[in-house]
Amino acid sequence: MAEKIIIAIDGYSSSGKSTMARELARRIGYVYVDSGAMYRAVTLFALRNGMVKEGKIDVDSLVSALPSINITFQPTGEDGIQHTLLNGEDVEKEIRSMEVSGMVSPVAVIPEVRERLVALQQQFGKEKGIVMDGRDIGTTVFPDAEMKVFVCASAEERAKRRYLELKEKGEEVDFEEVLRNVEERDRIDTTREVSPLRKASDALELDNGSMTRAQQMEWLMEKFHEIEMKK
Repeated sequence: MAEKIIIAIDGYSSSGKSTMARELARRIGYVYVDSGAMYRAVTLFALRNGMVKEGKIDVDSLVSALPSINITFQPTGEDGIQHTLLNGEDVEKEIRSMEVSGMVSPVAVIPEVRERLVALQQQFGKEKGIVMDGRDIGTTVFPDAEMKVFVCASAEERAKRRYLELKEKGEEVDFEEVLRNVEERDRIDTTREVSPLRKASDALELDNGSMTRAQQMEWLMEKFHEIEMKK
C-alpha cells in the first residue's frame, strides 16, 4: 500500500475547489476537510450572536468567544456532502448563504481567527491521508504537503457558477451582486496581512475556466498517481 500524503488545494472563491477536493478524497479513500466551511461557521456564529452590525465586526467579542466555538464535520451522507457542525448543530445550508458569503472574508482576516482555525486544521492532518481545500493550505497550514494545487478561473466564470448554485438552492440572487461579492472576496483574500491567498511556489496550477468536472478530475487523478508513484 502506498504511503498516504497530504493534498492541499487552494484557490479563489467559487473556483470549484471544494467540489473537486471532495470528489478526489472520495475516489482515493482520503478524508476531506473543507477549511472554508470552518471560516463560514465562525462567520455564522458572529452573525447569530450580534457581533456584526452594519457590516462591521465586533472583533473583541468574536475573539473572546473563539474558545467556545467548536467546529466538526459529519461523514459524507447520501447527499454526497460532508456537513459542517457548529457546536453540534448542522449548519451546512446556513453557511452557504449570501449573508455569510458577504462577511466571511472580513472574518477570515482576523489574526486570532486564523490562528485558531489553522491549529484545528493541522490537527486534522496529523495522520495524513487528507485532502484539504482553502486559501492558505499549501502556504501556511501544510507548507510541506506532498501535493499542492492552485485553482483559478476568471471572476465572471466563478460568479456564474456561484449564481447558478444559489439559484438551484432556491435563493433569489442578482448576478451583478454575486459578481461584486466574488471580486471583493478576491481583493480581501489577496491583500490581507495574515496568510494572503497566493500560489505556493511548488503548487501545480489548474485553470479550470473552460474545463468540465470530468476533465478536472482526470487531471487531478493523473497528478495524484504521478506523485504517489514517487513515494
